[in-house]
Amino acid sequence: MPKSPMPFFWYELMTTDLDAAEIFYTAVVGWKGQPFDKAPGMPRYIVMNSGEHGVGGLMTLPEDAARMGMPPAWLGYIHTPDIEAATNSLKDAGGAVHRAPDDIPGVGRFAVVADPQGATFMFLQPNQPDQPPVPARTPGHIGWHELYTTDWKAALDFYAGQFGWTKAGDFDMGPAMGTYQVFASGGEPVGGMMNKPEQIPVPAWQFYFNVAAIDAAAKRVTDNGGKVIMGPMEVPGGDWIVQCTDPQGAHFALIAPAR
Repeated sequence: MPKSPMPFFWYELMTTDLDAAEIFYTAVVGWKGQPFDKAPGMPRYIVMNSGEHGVGGLMTLPEDAARMGMPPAWLGYIHTPDIEAATNSLKDAGGAVHRAPDDIPGVGRFAVVADPQGATFMFLQPNQPDQPPVPARTPGHIGWHELYTTDWKAALDFYAGQFGWTKAGDFDMGPAMGTYQVFASGGEPVGGMMNKPEQIPVPAWQFYFNVAAIDAAAKRVTDNGGKVIMGPMEVPGGDWIVQCTDPQGAHFALIAPAR
């Protein structure tokens, strides 16, 4: 199948309080919400914009997912020009298809899938022209993608085989944390993978939203009912990060070039 030019191109929060989530992320990241009304009969959906660009969307956690114990969470969409081929290739490589390809009226076809270690993501075959790309560190966009998994070497082999991602250096985080493997897409480092610590119950992706200054952003998190669970911390390259949960419990992170 064709290789994806980027790891993810859309991000979606499934939450238990849609209105509260819109208020929180507007305050913390600076996004502006816009109701999506181009898919009649679909559940309420709010597109979060950074300037003129849509970055992600917010929706209520589906009842069936909540009954299965899924907490509020951010999920990422990987672009595909052929969703049937993408899901078949993923299955052949040991991944799982949680929801077979289906139509979103006015948007395209999507599928809910997981890598062989169990980290969930989604495919989308859009039926509209792609937005022009923006630089990875543009404020309000996603600046880093991080996978917590049970076997980062096997995970990297999987994503490399499916999407052409490549190694881009690594960091030794010590005996307790192990190796942090940076990966690149199209030659540009876009994220990292590591074996998950015990406090993370299952393999998962975490996404870092770009902000201007980390201390001010961390204060916006706590002032608006969220929690900072790690940081501020300087990372290799000089950026600063915090890892957080929103008021409904969804995990996310922030990245900034300065404190």
